[in-house]
Order: sequence, then structure tokens, then C-alpha cells
Amino acid sequence: MRILISADMEGATGVTWTDDVVPGTEPWSRFRTLFTGDVNATITGLFEGGAEDVLVNEAHSAQRNLLLEDLDPRARMLTGRHKPLSMMQGIDSGVDGVVFLGYHAGAGFDGVLSHTYLENQITGVWLDGIPASEGRLNAALAAEHGVPVLVVTGDDRACADARGYAPRAAMVAVKECVSRYAAICLPPARTADLLATAARNAMAAAGAGHGERVAHRIEVEFDASHLAQAAAVVPTVEQVDVRRVGFDAPDMTEAMKAFKVVTAIAAGAVQGKYG
Repeated sequence: MRILISADMEGATGVTWTDDVVPGTEPWSRFRTLFTGDVNATITGLFEGGAEDVLVNEAHSAQRNLLLEDLDPRARMLTGRHKPLSMMQGIDSGVDGVVFLGYHAGAGFDGVLSHTYLENQITGVWLDGIPASEGRLNAALAAEHGVPVLVVTGDDRACADARGYAPRAAMVAVKECVSRYAAICLPPARTADLLATAARNAMAAAGAGHGERVAHRIEVEFDASHLAQAAAVVPTVEQVDVRRVGFDAPDMTEAMKAFKVVTAIAAGAVQGKYG
């Protein structure tokens, strides 16, 4: 059994505000340790449940946050940019299950550090007409390869979101959202036990099934019109409203690659305080 962990940081134990996840800050240095602890607890549970190989894909920001020197030696880690499938790099390598670790609610929804790809320029994303978090987008990509989502971890809002796109997955809420920058947090000794137990039990559902390539449509709404205008220069992308663009793709893999381009173009069009 081979398992992929897609490890984001906003939903990790104790994380509640910007500096906790911004590389180079003092809080980030502290929370790298807690983030790595969440990953290690999950790895422990996966191996106890029968996993034979675990690949951890670093999925946050510059994707150089986890402490390799502290990683469970039974696992392997994919770190750094740039990856064709970004947060889901490795999903096409024959894995039998995927864990969404440290995930968060999507743009436009309540949750600790909620966003979708861009921290605040995107106000909403829709996949085939349904509001989509990073988790929903990534779950659709996993489904295309027949890979079940085994566990989703994050705050309570991330878990509630996951019940809509991965209802059979185990959910681990390591904190309870109070606001975008505040949460009631469980200490790492408790979250480690919850994560390991959930991962161990979820291995019963591991096993790749039959994937299916189907067409998808993604629409993205920004907080300013010039970002939509910038993104609309990408071939196949159309501006469908003042702050909104949309595009169609023959499958989820191509849809996610196009989405990466759209977000990169928009991020490059942000100008200082005025966005």
C-alpha cells in the first residue's frame, strides 16, 4: 500500500494567523515544528494501518516548510517548487490513498486563514458550479486517478467542507474556528493521538479504484477587476463578469494546470496596497 500526504500548513496544529505560516518570521520557525509533528503523527498511523510507502508532498507556499531532519525516517518527502500538479504532485504515481493534512476552508467562507490558492485576492472559486476549496479541487483530481481521500485534517470548518467532497474520509479537527485569525486549539500531544488514530483506521479504505476523465469548468472571482482582466489574456480563459473569469478543460488534470496559470497571472498583477 502506497499513500500520498498532501501537507498544507494553515490547518496545522496551533496555526491561527498570518505570521504562523509566512516563511522567515519567528512564529513560522516555531510552527514548522508543530506542522512536522502533525505529519509524523499521521505517518505513524498510516504505517500502523498497513502502509508500506508514504510520500509527503510539501504543499504550502514555497513548499519548503517541513523539517526533513525531523521527519519520520520511514517516509519520503517531496519538497520545493515547481511541480506540475502542485499540491497533488504524486497522485498519478499509483498511490492507494491520499491524506489532506493541514487543509482549510475556501475563499469566501469562514475558517482559520481561509482562502483558495491566493491568500486574499480570490473571493470565490467554483468547480462545475459548486463553490470549491483547495480540498474540493484536489479531491476531484484524486478521483480522476481513482485514489480515495482517506483523511482530512484542519480546523472544524475545513472538516465540514470536506464532508461535501470526501464524505467517507476520516475528519480530524485540530482546532475550532473562532474567527479568521483565532481558534480554540488542542495541544500537539492530543492532536498527535487523534491524527495517528484516524490515519490507522482510515487505511481500511485504501486501495486505488477506477478513475475517470471527465470535462470540468472552473470559474474564479477576484477582489478587483484588473485581476480578472489580467487572467483573461490566457488562451481558453474568458472574462465572464467584471471580476470573474472562467474556463473549460477536458479533464481535471488540465483544469488544475490552467487554474495554476490563472492564479499565477493574477498574483503577478497585484500592485502594492491597492492590490
